[in-house]
Amino acid sequence: MTRGWLLALALLVGAPGCASLGDAERRQAAVLAEAARPATLTCARADHCPHPSPLRELGDAAWRETRGADAPRHYALLLDQGQDALLARINLIRGARTSIYIQSYIYAEDDTGYLVMRELVAAARRGVRVRVLLDQMYSVENTRLTAALAAAHVNFELRLYNPTFNNAHTNYLEFVAGAILRFRSFNQRMHNKLLLVDDAVAITGGRNFQDRYFDWDSDYNYRDRDVLVAGPVAAQAMRESFEAFWRHERAVPASHLDDVARQILAGRGPPRTLDEIGLEPPLIKRPDRVARLLAASEDVEGVRAVLAARALEVGRVEFLADPPGKHEEERHAELDASHGLRALIAGAREKVLLQTPYLVLSRDARALFRGMHERSDAPTVIVSTNSLAATDAFPVYALSHKYKRTYLRELGFRIYEYKPFPLDSPIDVAATGALERTPEERQPPAPAPVRPFGSARGDTDEPGSAVSESTYAAFGSGGRRGPLPLRTAGVRVGLHAKSLVIDRRVGIVGTHNFDPRSDHYNTESAVAIYDAAFVDALTEEIERDIAPDNAWVVARRAQDWTPVVSDINYNLGKLFEALPLFDIWPVRYATSYEYVPGPDCAPAAPDTEMFRRCYRPVGDFPEVNVSAKAIYTRIFTAFGAGLAPIL
Repeated sequence: MTRGWLLALALLVGAPGCASLGDAERRQAAVLAEAARPATLTCARADHCPHPSPLRELGDAAWRETRGADAPRHYALLLDQGQDALLARINLIRGARTSIYIQSYIYAEDDTGYLVMRELVAAARRGVRVRVLLDQMYSVENTRLTAALAAAHVNFELRLYNPTFNNAHTNYLEFVAGAILRFRSFNQRMHNKLLLVDDAVAITGGRNFQDRYFDWDSDYNYRDRDVLVAGPVAAQAMRESFEAFWRHERAVPASHLDDVARQILAGRGPPRTLDEIGLEPPLIKRPDRVARLLAASEDVEGVRAVLAARALEVGRVEFLADPPGKHEEERHAELDASHGLRALIAGAREKVLLQTPYLVLSRDARALFRGMHERSDAPTVIVSTNSLAATDAFPVYALSHKYKRTYLRELGFRIYEYKPFPLDSPIDVAATGALERTPEERQPPAPAPVRPFGSARGDTDEPGSAVSESTYAAFGSGGRRGPLPLRTAGVRVGLHAKSLVIDRRVGIVGTHNFDPRSDHYNTESAVAIYDAAFVDALTEEIERDIAPDNAWVVARRAQDWTPVVSDINYNLGKLFEALPLFDIWPVRYATSYEYVPGPDCAPAAPDTEMFRRCYRPVGDFPEVNVSAKAIYTRIFTAFGAGLAPIL
């Protein structure tokens, strides 16, 4: 099909969603929303009646102990447990005194989303200024809810970043039209995640607002990581970054969006109360679990013991963040998070620990690691990433699989792929609700039929399916998404943490995946902390994820062929790898290995004799309950669509 026909088709299918309101109608809707915002407060005190928060107090302590710009004091707390991460957020929101600023890529309408939004509105009602900036593509699809939030309170503001066709909700036809007609701008998403309270304490990292980021999904949860930082960097760099995004032309007030404005105009104003549209039960599916978490957030000494007491005193902290104008041609590359992170990695001398859920390196990242590997003093690079059994982004894994030889041979990576059922995981299985399911509900699903990408029905229609950030941006609601069926039943875990440790000198937690999307489409951010104790704690968590109980090792396949046959196979495999589509050479360079404990065995690096003696091959796609032929069919279909550049 020619480009002209594609454009015509996009115009045809996108037309229903593209009919926009006039400026006068948008202004009228905005006036109605503003007039409907209540100004009454539930608190008459100057401090706006915050709940006692040991985490908020860390901000006060950091400022008291700071001795100028050259001697800053910060507190840092790794949040690896999902329940801890949600507890910290609720405790900080309830402890806010003046302001709460939020950025998020995904904001789901589930228990987590309703709980946090309810707490934000309550904070606004007691006098705290609340500003919420969400990427439009995957946030709050219910336009009635968005309209109500647009008029929630004079202290509450909601903006959506880069709205497609100036709508809050993007339907499937609009998605297709946007991908074809506005490919570059359509894919420019705000991937930043930030909760900033009182310009004093912040949480940033990999988590969005959705149940599976906080151990609240009964089928699939993310092994993710945030970092809480208290001190000057929150007041300066993080605040400046948020303000830049908030003021940018891509950040559109909710009441100015066409579908939200229509909702307001149709009722001559937004819904009168938020409670009418579901911020209270019965839409919260597990009110008992929500009640337990809220009770925990009010337990001051409990929060102090479980969270605040573990915070580390650190000094130098940097916040690396893309500007909202990252996509503009006149931007300065040295201001980008990608540039800053690559500069830090380039300085490595001994070891780099890289953790990313989606091992699809951008061209610049490949060049960086190739150059490091070719140095006479090349550092060791250890990569923690997802296996096919653990990932929720099949097309992304397919591209990672294509370049395994390059990563191992030319970049010198040691790759560890996360298992879907790690034996030592920070996931709280009891919190997921899975233990309350019947034995029948716990059975593994039947093998999935092979459906091409772009089929009418996507995995998000299936119970328990997951939607990854990368797959969202690449496919929309029609793509083949979500984790593949497994041979074993259980609560599946997928890696989502994005972290770095460089020479045990600096530890980094953020949103960046070192993939083409992170470099060229998404805006990203990361916190770099220069402190030995923090680096040790982060190293321990990543090494936990690559331990034999939790990960398979990807290494060169053992071959008993003659040297000539081996060389021929290697070179043919390399030739097929260079093709733009997925290579179909049947003998892969690498496969997965599992550690087999024994009296003379210990975990070992793949280039050692002990590795060959103590590890056994378990196939290219261990644990996946789909035939290899079906998997390769899907892989070939994915790259036949030419999607690799944006994964």
